[in-house]
Amino acid sequence: MNRPYLKLFSSAALTLLLLLTSCHSVYEVTNVTGERIPIDSTWDAKPDAEAVTLLAPYKAQMDSIMYHVVGTAEMSMDRFRPESPLANLVADVLRESAVEVIGKPADVGLMNVGGIRSMLTEGPITVEQIYEILPFENSLCVLTMKGSVLKILFENVAARLGEGVSGIQLKINKDGKLLEGTIGGKPVVDDQLYTVATIDYLADGNDGMTAFPQAEKRECPDALVLRGLFMKYVEQQTAAGKKITSRIEGRVTVEN
Repeated sequence: MNRPYLKLFSSAALTLLLLLTSCHSVYEVTNVTGERIPIDSTWDAKPDAEAVTLLAPYKAQMDSIMYHVVGTAEMSMDRFRPESPLANLVADVLRESAVEVIGKPADVGLMNVGGIRSMLTEGPITVEQIYEILPFENSLCVLTMKGSVLKILFENVAARLGEGVSGIQLKINKDGKLLEGTIGGKPVVDDQLYTVATIDYLADGNDGMTAFPQAEKRECPDALVLRGLFMKYVEQQTAAGKKITSRIEGRVTVEN
């Protein structure tokens, strides 16, 4: 196409575009409907043979990774409030993992129950299970805060009727009010600095954790993803000949 025709074509296209945009049709949404479509095994009833063949080598490679056994659970552990074995375990892992950031365990570990998406069943622990339990890319955050702010954090946890905690003991009532909070069995000192290991999601103040943005200091290395830290803990315990276990021990108690 030579240049005169190109100019003519461009001019015509521009005119048409202007005509279309000059139409001021008014549209109004009159109804919105929606439904949930479960993504489950029913979709496998009639698999696409070509797609299955194409994906087969990748599936085999992925299965070899995800079904790899990294440890053994001594008992089944679930997550719930006010205190649960699995939430305790994850909070313990966070508190101990602070060693990689500040050179020692944190004074407190905190994990939200909502961030733990599956239970850990008794028996072999696979990589797949760990991904199901901790599916989010949450990173470890270590925050330094004054005791006066730590008390607010205790109130935040009480308002949630409990979360996964480590290193502290809370007494709350059924209305979510804090009755008593101690750290290592001792009262919190307002002017003293304490370290709290949690995840970046909570460190940003989400899930009602309004105390965290008031911290004196925060360190959140991107490389220290909680799922990887949990996997490392399981592997270390396994190497030491230990099974993974946890228990309820009065970290958060509800009084009438």
